[in-house]
Formats: sequence, structure tokens, C-alpha cells
Amino acid sequence: MTIPRQPDERPALVLLVDDNPTNRYVLGTTLRRAGHQVVEAADGHEGLARAADPDAPPEVVLVDVRLPDMTGFEVCERIKVDPRTASLPVIHVSASAISASDRTQGLNRGADAYLTEPIAPGELLATVTATLRYTRARRRAESLARRLGLLNRTTLGLHSALSAAALARTAAEGTAAVLECSADVVLRDPEGRVTHFAASGPGLPAEEVPAPSVPMEVFAEHVLGGGVGAAVESADATWPVPYADGRRGGVRAVALARTKPGRPPTAVVVPADTVVTPAETDLLTQLTHATALALEALRSYDEEHALALRLQRSFLPEALPCPKSVDLAVRYDPASRHAEIGGDFYEAVETDDGLLLAVGDVAGHSLEAAMVMGRLRHALRAYALDGHAPDQIQTRLEKVLGTDHAVRSATLCIVQVDRTAGVLRVSNAGHIPPVVRGPGGHTRLLHEHGPLLGLGLPHPPPAEVPLAAGTELVLVTDGLIERRGVDLDAALVSLRETVASGPACPDAMCDALLAAFPPDGKDDVAILAARVR
Repeated sequence: MTIPRQPDERPALVLLVDDNPTNRYVLGTTLRRAGHQVVEAADGHEGLARAADPDAPPEVVLVDVRLPDMTGFEVCERIKVDPRTASLPVIHVSASAISASDRTQGLNRGADAYLTEPIAPGELLATVTATLRYTRARRRAESLARRLGLLNRTTLGLHSALSAAALARTAAEGTAAVLECSADVVLRDPEGRVTHFAASGPGLPAEEVPAPSVPMEVFAEHVLGGGVGAAVESADATWPVPYADGRRGGVRAVALARTKPGRPPTAVVVPADTVVTPAETDLLTQLTHATALALEALRSYDEEHALALRLQRSFLPEALPCPKSVDLAVRYDPASRHAEIGGDFYEAVETDDGLLLAVGDVAGHSLEAAMVMGRLRHALRAYALDGHAPDQIQTRLEKVLGTDHAVRSATLCIVQVDRTAGVLRVSNAGHIPPVVRGPGGHTRLLHEHGPLLGLGLPHPPPAEVPLAAGTELVLVTDGLIERRGVDLDAALVSLRETVASGPACPDAMCDALLAAFPPDGKDDVAILAARVR
């Protein structure tokens, strides 16, 4: 009965370093008869050169202890310190029995095994096979550890991706690095568009390419049916999924994953000859499943964010009033980096005493903050319609916050535009100062303010500012101008200068402010601009 050869016992390229031609012939013949390829060297320098040959790297080196130009100990030591050859196993060969001290020296300087002549053919082959078995097992373990490290790094990158395109690019580059091959990743983004990125090899950047002519749903129906999970299937040239490097022929391995019923599949395509072993197939499956899970998280985030934005906008005014003597414009840009909703709000309401404008900000990003914001805005509107002055409204809103079980603070700036009396009445509860530009172009920040809402402190009477035709007013939330590392006073100066040089039209003024202070997505932004005719 023939015993199948184990993977670790397959033939290898053996480097034989010995200055004795007879010894090289005898040892080389035995190795060749066993199926090994043998490369010979007559001295230490030639042996070192052949050991580092990138075109024919040996898997094991047999070195005679005594060579004409250097000892076998030195050859072994040089092999072990050279990064190109450090992992090569070295077997020392001695023409006579050597002392324990010599054997110890050889082991200390890197030798993996010893043979003493005369060497029986069976002993030689068994020693070479055992050395190869250990070395190959170690290399497989090192390769698997390296690949698992790359898999972990890729998985972290997948879950850090902020878009489907970034996710597909990371997956393609990560797959190419882990499996050391070209890789294609095909998925549908949260809007349903097909995204296809391809990496031509490890270490190369992935590029976006046209979508495959056959949708991935066709493959998924064949491989997964309507279920969830991940699986790998072979696809020959009749299945038109292109290679990243442009080749059309050959067999490909298509890994597909679906995380929820009804979701479109995620596909990772690699050359089939790169996933031969169960470990390689498992790596490809894990990469594909991790990509699908990260995409599902991205999709869920987008869905939650869209729902949060709809809820947040439901708390804001549906439309601005159209007073006869004041032009109004508003911009509201919610934070794009939060799935939760924030507490920025604005209000504009016509009262018997004139137009009342307000911009406020409840601390935090959460549904609770938005609920508090909604209660404040509706209470503010009701108090304004009842005819209360701006400071009286602030005092009553303190009571509204005081009845809330959640401990919340808020900033709020209220401006009453009294066209009849010719004044602006400003009550500011710790909010960003409003900016007023007079008919002559003089622009200033109104720094007068009282305490934050929620502290239970009294609010001072409103500051009064002369009002004439052509006066312009701008109210903003801190999300427009506050940035990490930027001094707030400097930002306020920039705000005043932008308003001073901005257009007269409130709508255009809002656009100019957004252009001068592009939102960074970390906080909500509200702008309310008014111009008295």
C-alpha cells in the first residue's frame, strides 16, 4: 500500500555546501532520488550567495562544518543574521564525530540539526524531512498570524469607513493584502447604487471600476438563495465578473454575504488559485462577511440618521412668516456625524408688538435634547403671542425647564423687531451674540447678555438698539463658528466682518455665512437673517 505524501514532506530545493566533490555527489544523489532538487556550492561564500538567490531560494541548507574559506559555524551565523535568509533551516554535516562544545557552538550560532558521516541515506532523508516539516509548519503559522493581523486591521478599517465607496475600497485593498492577490469588491450602497472597487495586488490602491454586467443578485440566488450568511463559489469565464488586473479567463472564487433577508448581497472576487486551502477559504469568507456587516452598520446608520433628521425637522417651524416690513431667510444644517438629533432651533412669529425672532440651542445630541427643544420652542411661541416681552419670555422658559425631569441647560437669543417704536429689543440668555448692521454699514456684535436658561437666575431687561429702514440682523448658533483650536473671540470677529461685507439680501447673507464658515458636520448650524425695509 502506498502512503500518501503529507504536505510537509513534499520535495524541496536543498542547498548543499561542501568543498568535497565526493561528499556532494553522495549526499546530492540521495536527495535527488528522493525527489528533492539540489543546488551545490563548494565554499562558504558561494553558499551564502546561493542561499540569498531570490530566483531560486532554497528551503533547507546542508553545510559542512569545515570549509576552505570559513567554518560551517560562520556560514550558519551569516545565514541567520541576514533578513533575506534568517528563516532558512541549517543542518550541519561533519566528517567525524564532533565534541559537545562544537555541537553547542553550532546550535548557539543557529544550526537546526547535526549529521555525522558516514550518513545512512534513511537518516539523511529523515533529518531533512523533519527539518522541513518543522520549518514549513512554522512558516504556515507565521503566515496565518500575519494574515490574521491584516484581517483584523482590515476589519477595523471597514468599520471606520464613512461611506460605501470608502468601505469597498478598504475591502478590496484589505483582501488583496491578506490573500496576496488581485481583488474585486461589489456592493450596493444605502441608496441602491452599485459600487465596484478593484485592487490589482497587495499594496496597490483600489480604484473604482464599472459595475459587472451581471448583477451580484444573480450569483447570490445561486449561492445563498434567499437566505443570509456567507459562502464561496467558483465562477468560470462564462460568468462575466472581471478580474481587477483586467484578465478575463480562468476560474474565480466569488464570496458572497448577506446579513439580513431582502438585503442586496456583498461580493468579493479573487482568483481561484489564491483560495486553495480551507484556511484561505475561511479568510475570504471572513473578509466578505465583515464587509457585509460593516455595510449593514453603515446602512443602518444612514436610515437612523434620516429618521432622526425627519423627526428633528418636525420640531422646527414649517415656514417663516412674511411680514410686510421685514425680509427673512433661514438656513438649518443638522450635524451629519451624529445619528442622534440635536437641540438647535429657531423661531419667527408676528405679534401685536412686532416681529419676534429667536435662535436657541439645547445642550446635547439626543432624542431627549430634541424633545426639550420642541417644548421650549412651542412655549416661546405661545408666550410671544400672549404679548410677553423678550426678558419675560426668558423668565417663563426658566419655569418650563424647571418642570422638566431631565437636567438641561439651553442658550437662547430673542430679538423683538418693533417697527413702530423704531427699536430692536434683545434678550440674550448666554447665546452667541447677534450681529446688527446699520443702514450706513456700521456692524457690531451685541454682547449684552444674561445667564443661561436652566440655572434659575433672573434675566435682565432687554437691550434696546435703534432701528431704521435698511437695518440688518443676523442670529446664529455656535455650530457655525465654533471649531476646535480656534479662539471664540477671533471667530466672533470673523463673523462680524463677514456680515459687514455680506450682501443686503437675507437669503444671500445666509449663503455667504455658510461659505465663510463651512459646517464641519460635528454640530447643528442655524442661521436666521432679517432686513428691515
